[in-house]
Amino acid sequence: MKSKISLFWHRFKEGLSIKGISLILLGAAVCTFGIHNIHQQTSITEGGVIGLMLLVEQWLGFSPAFITPVLDLSCYLLAFRYLGGRFIKVSAISTLSVSMFYKIWESFPHMLPDLSPYPLAAAVLGGIFVGIGVGLIVRQGGSSGGDDALALVISHKSRCRLSLAYLFTDLTVLGLSLSYIPVTRIVFSVITVTISSFLIDKVQSFGKAEQRRQEIRIKNRGGIENG
Repeated sequence: MKSKISLFWHRFKEGLSIKGISLILLGAAVCTFGIHNIHQQTSITEGGVIGLMLLVEQWLGFSPAFITPVLDLSCYLLAFRYLGGRFIKVSAISTLSVSMFYKIWESFPHMLPDLSPYPLAAAVLGGIFVGIGVGLIVRQGGSSGGDDALALVISHKSRCRLSLAYLFTDLTVLGLSLSYIPVTRIVFSVITVTISSFLIDKVQSFGKAEQRRQEIRIKNRGGIENG
């Protein structure tokens, strides 16, 4: 039994590093801080799986406690098929980290002033927190929830930018949400998901193009020397 646990742990930690896990924890802390202290205070609705969960609850009356794990699991199964086992492994760490930091922030009073009278400021600031936090998680090869997994699969299969994949899923859900949410509230949600999608893409890809160019130059130089 002990050897099986040891083997499982050895396989689980393959490809993971202290730096990578630390960045996942930082991303989870930043993302959940923004959602708890800005989005939840100002009632700015979300796109992606969270928005879809609210939509299904409104239309069909299913409890969020039931529909959320079903939607997340469906997205993760799809991601496992196209993105592989390492993605699921890292996502398990990031999802647990997100849950842990939600619990931490909920243990304290809100740490930012209520921006409900200033919905534009709330939308912009909330989008920045979510964009940077989720971007750090996605950069390590994982996701903070089913909506990230779905966007990554769409980006992988269609070969479009990650920001466009996020926008597609978010705007589709927000468009359907017009069936029960006033247009004035949806506008601010569109602003926040646009900002977060852009930042997730930028944080995830930051410095990687230059790194790839350096790897190609080193490879070409080695080929010339060997020739």
